[in-house]
Amino acid sequence: MDSYEYTELLKKLAIKIDNIAQIIKPDSIKARLSEIELIEQNPDFWSDAKKAAVISKEKTTANSILNRYEKAKVALEDTNDIYEMAIEESDDETVEETVAEASSLETLVSDLEVAMMLSGKEDNNNAIISIHPGAGGTESQDWASMLYRMYLRWAERKGFKVETLDFQEGDEAGLKDVSFVIRGLNAYGYLKVENGIHRLVRISPFDSNAKRHTSFSSVMVSPEVDDDIDIAIEDRDIRIDTYRASGAGGQHVNKTDSAIRITHIETGVVVQCQNDRSQHKNKANAMKMLKSRLYELELERQQAEKAGIEKSEIGWGHQIRSYVMAPYQQVKDTRSNIPYSNVSGILDGDISKMIEDVLISLQK
Repeated sequence: MDSYEYTELLKKLAIKIDNIAQIIKPDSIKARLSEIELIEQNPDFWSDAKKAAVISKEKTTANSILNRYEKAKVALEDTNDIYEMAIEESDDETVEETVAEASSLETLVSDLEVAMMLSGKEDNNNAIISIHPGAGGTESQDWASMLYRMYLRWAERKGFKVETLDFQEGDEAGLKDVSFVIRGLNAYGYLKVENGIHRLVRISPFDSNAKRHTSFSSVMVSPEVDDDIDIAIEDRDIRIDTYRASGAGGQHVNKTDSAIRITHIETGVVVQCQNDRSQHKNKANAMKMLKSRLYELELERQQAEKAGIEKSEIGWGHQIRSYVMAPYQQVKDTRSNIPYSNVSGILDGDISKMIEDVLISLQK
């Protein structure tokens, strides 16, 4: 990158910072944080745990956006000052060092842009994820387990917590169904773009003839609903079935009907939970999953109305991403249209860059 290109980059980044400032209004954020500090000093603040949790969540989100903004703004201003001084003093070594840090400066601004895109009402919620293999038996069930591992590794990289709600092992390999919660800041904001069909092309390890196979799995992502979101579900709206848990789970497995399956009659949404040995706890978790899924459906319906389009069946409407392992190595998302060659890294949970590229592309 020559001096002219670098100067143009600094101008471009400065414009982005100014545009972001107009959107987030940092002075307003600081004023709101000051208000929250006064609220927290009230002796009665923690007496209402529900309200305190909402305000604390707002504070965390506001601080995160403000800190990222100030960090990017200061870094850009300092870099610009150092670069201009180096040019004036003909300090070629400093100029080269400054130019070499261009990528890290771009990353700071890019991270800020992503944080801006994760400022929606539900984006800072935890994410409930369900993975269902498509037709294809063992092939698709193995692919579903690969996706499950990918998200677990991503959560581990982010320092997020994971709780498995339901897991049903495959007949020979992989899994038939899995539902789990990923808990962490903006978990849903990131993972909402994973909602859809994921396609795998590879040489099958289960085919003695070493032929290439194509497998599909559905990933459904919903925001974990807060207690303050009122979603009315009447007994007549659902059907509850109990069954014996399968797979790992303790002494209750195959001995008691602790597993719960709930079907929402109007929408056809089905959720199930068998992670706990207590039927009551499984039912509570299943109801939470159902509320989250119905809430997600309503959000998507509203978005579809605004866009003037009709939504196809949620989760199975379209293919969003292809993971090709043979005859070449590439992962490509249909929304960003960007190819990635580090297939093994992505399947090991290195998906943040790919997710961010999709988030950015959806804003255009």
